Amino acid sequence: MTRQDRISALKAAAKERILILDGSWGVMIQRRGLEEADYRGDRFSESAYPGQMKGNNDILNVTRPDIIEDIHNAYFGAGADISETNTFCSTTIAQDDYELDAQSVYDLNYEGAKIGRRIADEWTAKEPDKPRFLAGAMGPLNKMLSMSPDVNDPGARAVTFDEVYQTYRHQVKALYEGGVDMYVIETITDTLNCKAAIKAIRDLEAEGQEELPIWISGTITDRSGRTLSGQTVSAFWNSIRHGRPFAVGFNCALGAELMRPHVADLARQADCFVSAHPNAGLPNEMGSYDETPEQTAAHIGNWARDGLLNIVGGCCGTTPAHIEAIAKAVEGVKPRQPAEAKHTLRLSGLEPFEVA
Repeated sequence: MTRQDRISALKAAAKERILILDGSWGVMIQRRGLEEADYRGDRFSESAYPGQMKGNNDILNVTRPDIIEDIHNAYFGAGADISETNTFCSTTIAQDDYELDAQSVYDLNYEGAKIGRRIADEWTAKEPDKPRFLAGAMGPLNKMLSMSPDVNDPGARAVTFDEVYQTYRHQVKALYEGGVDMYVIETITDTLNCKAAIKAIRDLEAEGQEELPIWISGTITDRSGRTLSGQTVSAFWNSIRHGRPFAVGFNCALGAELMRPHVADLARQADCFVSAHPNAGLPNEMGSYDETPEQTAAHIGNWARDGLLNIVGGCCGTTPAHIEAIAKAVEGVKPRQPAEAKHTLRLSGLEPFEVA
């Protein structure tokens, strides 16, 4: 299949059934008990790259590709239609914590996408009636455009819009060349950072890259129902709708029980597909997640039957067992129908403002 064939198949499948996303990558990597040498491999010597490299999970795309292959296989085997690249932190800004150069960061994205592409194609060849798709993961940054790093100077910023735009542009180029089917801008805590990512994608398309679906997933940080930068669900939707997303949703921070009202709010408004990949509940005192696959799947099954979902998977603490249970819970349930588009002037700050 060509990339355009895969995109057509993706869009057709999303109209027919609820699509299944993979689960947490962090928990699967942590289970391996890796050491510093696993992260460094032959390429990232301590003399050239001083400081600890352990914990930089994205670098395993280069140093331990066998582990990345195994995780893709585990999630596709559990029933996932879509698996994400292991590139959540593969931007020059995020990787500056490890003092990685721009070419190395490019390689994390490119190699991560190449691995995922190969595994997805192998599963599609084995099961042609259930094609597998690859989403290029674009995570948040450790520097925000909307919030100050200094409580004593609200106007201060650690980064400029152009710097954020350039770091995402660099990532998008590599993911595209590696063969992803779509981009997922996820765990969005700062909507302005997200806008920079959207602009990077659309600009590269204007310069000749094929147009790929954009999937946008924000994060409601707590019971307030707002993102970290302060937006309500409606304000967030108004802010990113111009990006013409294939899907929009929420992930991380909350488990399925607490995330439901925010997904329901979005489902009432979005004229595109709606997604969710919640955590396995809330973390316990040790930072681990205790919600069982059956508990998570029970919540998700109710969401699906209430017509809230088009794409669903898992975030922190979820495993292939969670994904398998979720897939079974939504099997045969009709997907949500996108809301009718409203032709109104939509504005937003922290709150939405619409003029009919």
